[in-house]
Amino acid sequence: MRLNEIAQDVAHDVGSRFAALSGTILEPVVRLGVTGLARAGKTVFITALVSNLIDRSRMPQLRAAAAGRIEAAWLQPQPDPTVPRFDYEGHRAALLSDAPRWPESTRSISELRLSFRLRPQGVLGGLTGPRTVHLDIVDYPGEWLADLALIDTPYQAWAEAALARLAARPEGAAYRAQALAEPADAALDESRARALAAAWRDTLAALRAAGFSDATPGRALMPGDLEGSPALAFAPLPRPAAPRRGSLWRTMEARYDAYRARVVKPFFRDHFARIDRQVVLMDVLGAIHAGPQAVEDMRRAMAGILGAFRPGRGGVLSSLIRGIRVERILFAATRADHLHHSQHARLAAILDAMLAEARERARYAGALTAAMPIASLRATVEAEATRHGRSVQGVRGTLLGTGRQAILYPGELPADPARLLAPARDGADRWLDAEYGVMAFAPARMTLAPGEGLPHIRLDRAAEFLFGDRL
Repeated sequence: MRLNEIAQDVAHDVGSRFAALSGTILEPVVRLGVTGLARAGKTVFITALVSNLIDRSRMPQLRAAAAGRIEAAWLQPQPDPTVPRFDYEGHRAALLSDAPRWPESTRSISELRLSFRLRPQGVLGGLTGPRTVHLDIVDYPGEWLADLALIDTPYQAWAEAALARLAARPEGAAYRAQALAEPADAALDESRARALAAAWRDTLAALRAAGFSDATPGRALMPGDLEGSPALAFAPLPRPAAPRRGSLWRTMEARYDAYRARVVKPFFRDHFARIDRQVVLMDVLGAIHAGPQAVEDMRRAMAGILGAFRPGRGGVLSSLIRGIRVERILFAATRADHLHHSQHARLAAILDAMLAEARERARYAGALTAAMPIASLRATVEAEATRHGRSVQGVRGTLLGTGRQAILYPGELPADPARLLAPARDGADRWLDAEYGVMAFAPARMTLAPGEGLPHIRLDRAAEFLFGDRL
């Protein structure tokens, strides 16, 4: 009886692999990961992307759309029934309502499948008929992204780096003083451990509000079903000379290791490592506005995160057996609609320079990379204003919360990115010769004509780079 069950299991496994291989060949799937640091606009990006792939009149730079090769695009259930569906319809309705509002931020992992029916090409096209390609879009909270850098970082190194960064950040002064005064080699007091973890969580929230990107552990700010669990009850402490078993420091180390092993690594293995195309969204303008330390923090965070990617080319069989390798990575600076178009090239150059180290890692491993400023949903129009007696080029939009119209001139970005990155690397606490501003704009009221997706900036170019070759 047992041998019969084993034979059935083997036959089922072979059949499943053959079905997966056949499906991959006949109806290929592109898995697009949408990641980014907090407030980068992942939810709006996915909503606008899907809107413009279904209604493609605003997508002239997507060659398959411009050439009329896409006969239809439609949503269908995602292949993994255990992962929540991305609420495209609800988010789109929020943007198009009479009182437009930004959709809620990502709070858990979600997925969406968009399928394309493509017109055949070439001599044999008339014999094969239309073909189908699936685009699986995977979204998850930006707070989880920075955790990927923890995979190869032991507790002592993480804690020392975290406390060192706080030395230059007023938002972390109180926690740093508390951590340095804590008797970390004393026997564990559970109430003290939880109080430290709560203080660290509050510090992370303050750092994020100030524009900093490196806030780990990410689930401290968005714990979900880990709320109250020991795996999150840790915080950075200085290492005693000889930490004893059962001490507060050893307990923090053990909980940190458990978080890496039971939370971060399974997420990486089950979701992140299966991506074959990746877009990384970054609020570069927000970091510039926050100051040099926020810019350097973002640069460091992105360099660390890229170490968790497995970039390079992977074939069909290797993707089935060993996991898909990231083939293309797009770094996108969001909120390009907060700048006049005359400054977009400067924003692109700053993004390029910030990511030079991270992009070289990916390029060396064989992945194609690109960087560009985008606006997933254009919320402004360009306008002129007068500043200090001279005319400047800015943008006009509706202020979030007040409903008033306002013109934003964010300042003139430097032509040489080193003007920003050098003081950022040197630890300057403010920009010496310039001021940069941002405003929170609400989505503009809009009425879409038949066949029109949501208005955007360069979303078609982003789509062409990410998966245009598969269409």
